[in-house]
Amino acid sequence: MSDKIQQIIQMIENLTVVELNELVKALEEKFGVSAAAFVAAAPVQAPAQAETQTGGTVEVVLVDAGANKINVIKVLRELNPNMSLKDAKDAVDNPPYKVASGIERAKAEEIKKKFEQAGAKVEIK
Repeated sequence: MSDKIQQIIQMIENLTVVELNELVKALEEKFGVSAAAFVAAAPVQAPAQAETQTGGTVEVVLVDAGANKINVIKVLRELNPNMSLKDAKDAVDNPPYKVASGIERAKAEEIKKKFEQAGAKVEIK
């Protein structure tokens, strides 16, 4: 993969869900395409990316929201205050969802504990 592509991917990883949504809409308008066909492939790509990660950082992936999705949505929005209620609900309804990436293991363990207390299943990769 070229350095240019890797830089773009890193920039996209740092976007909030709201910013990512705006980017997708802008690209759809600019190029006259729809990203709907690619949405199904996105969750499949996230775990593969985690396997190639190097260094002392990890990512936290929501695998299953469990029975009490409202509490899981609250935790998700607590961790990302810029996330809309709709985006949080979509993430909870359609796992796997990458909650955080490029964070230290200790912080990942704290996040995992919060989600488990809310009844969700989370993996650290």
